[in-house]
Amino acid sequence: MSKLKSLTKKQLFLPIFSMILVMLINVIYDMACGNAPLSFFQIGIKNGFLYGRLIDVLNRGSEVAILAIGMTLVVSSSAGTDISVGSVMSLSGGFCCMLLAGYGVARANSYALPLWVGLLGGILIACVCGLFNGFLVAYLNIQPMVATLILWSAGRAIGLLLCNSQIVYVRVPSFQILGAYVGFLPTPILIAAFCIVIAALILRFTALGTFIQSVGINKKAARISGFNSARIILITYMICGLCAGIAGLTATSRIYSADTNNIGLNMELDAILSVALGGNSLGGGKFNLSGSIIGAYTIQAITTTMYALGISSAQAPVFKAMVVILIVVLQAEPVKDYFRKMTAKKAAKEAKAA
Repeated sequence: MSKLKSLTKKQLFLPIFSMILVMLINVIYDMACGNAPLSFFQIGIKNGFLYGRLIDVLNRGSEVAILAIGMTLVVSSSAGTDISVGSVMSLSGGFCCMLLAGYGVARANSYALPLWVGLLGGILIACVCGLFNGFLVAYLNIQPMVATLILWSAGRAIGLLLCNSQIVYVRVPSFQILGAYVGFLPTPILIAAFCIVIAALILRFTALGTFIQSVGINKKAARISGFNSARIILITYMICGLCAGIAGLTATSRIYSADTNNIGLNMELDAILSVALGGNSLGGGKFNLSGSIIGAYTIQAITTTMYALGISSAQAPVFKAMVVILIVVLQAEPVKDYFRKMTAKKAAKEAKAA
């Protein structure tokens, strides 16, 4: 019993338990439908490409996993969320396609500018958005949700203006590779894996992770200790913008076009939920990147499961919002104190009975 209690206190317990629970629901559903009990885990090769529901979860969840990296750092450093990441994704993809196709061109079969210029432009504009959000939060002390609300509402409008109020199609094979396949593996999975490895190495072998956590726990104390709290917060928002740009380019390449009205739509909710589901406190401070990544793919598994159960895409955000509320409530200090008191009372009763 004591081992079970110690296990439940681990930070990764919640995301891993949630992932197992989602998989179990899929297994039960498959059995109820007369399918093979482990069909959810079946992976095969068709037409030279990997396919299967697990591959779909990893593939479609790649953008959320990339966003979760930046969102984790932002939440840890500023005790707030960046709700503009979905709009920044849209703006990054729209700006990239506009550069590649040329302004006012709705369909391009060749590049107006080299591919690297378009990709670099999309990344740079996303970083600028991150710096803008970080400046408002770090130097003007505006609440993170209020500060990022600006680009949440304006980002898609700017992207629409850049695309001349139309969907821009880039029908060039070299651009489509970002959202297609490399060999038999989906490219988005490789891009997400690369971003996760780079982030993990930076946090492991530099002091950035320690700085971020110190600022998140107590910004004033960190500043007194010699940390430049404002600069650290600014860096985390820039990283969040960078992650949104990479995710936006991946999503844009996946559909071969810049649909600024729909790229990244509601993905800020998925990114925030990934951080919360990963066992990270939304109040800032210590964080666990592994938990956020597991949470991101758990969210995609939940989405895939809801579609399999017949829930429409329009209704899916309602269920995700309910999960967010549940997780936030469970992480609230009054709720934690209540469970601690109940556990202490139960232990006292058992001690008296003995």
